[in-house]
Amino acid sequence: MTAKVVINGRGIGVWEKVRDYVEKKVSKLDHYLPEISEVRVDLSVEKKARDADDRQVVQLTVPLRGAILRSEERAADMFTGVDVAVERMQRQIERYKTRHLRGRGSSTDLTEVALEAEADTEEAPSGPDIVRRKKFPITPMSEEEAIEQMALLQHDNFFIFFNADTARVNVLYTRKDGTLGLIEPEVA
Repeated sequence: MTAKVVINGRGIGVWEKVRDYVEKKVSKLDHYLPEISEVRVDLSVEKKARDADDRQVVQLTVPLRGAILRSEERAADMFTGVDVAVERMQRQIERYKTRHLRGRGSSTDLTEVALEAEADTEEAPSGPDIVRRKKFPITPMSEEEAIEQMALLQHDNFFIFFNADTARVNVLYTRKDGTLGLIEPEVA
């Protein structure tokens, strides 16, 4: 496999037998999509899971140019979890390949927006502490591509994206009735 496999054990040690098994299974993914350069595999055990069959958690993340594919599986043992997570990732790759649209525009406007946002940032008033910060790259995309990415990443509640048509950051969200809504922020 040409892709780099990064295996992380979250709060657990990764045995050599599990590491070899993961590398063997994940190495098959580049047959489906040759431009995969890295696959991140996160293994963990949730001790507080209600069902003992849901304690072993396997999460695969494949960063691509302009997209991130992710699959997660919970199982009674790591080997079963890896098998099912790889199968789900294969289906996601197939979906990605059939729906992927080319020509998302240039990212120059995104850079300008990011610089303006940093310049406008002020000190937040005291209140609840921020316990986690998350940064991620934003690729310009259309609303249709954002809907596709929301489904591919299995984000059920919301998806933040840079709208290539309006050159603004938008939030796509699922409404209570199952339809989708779009938040288009404006500077007041």
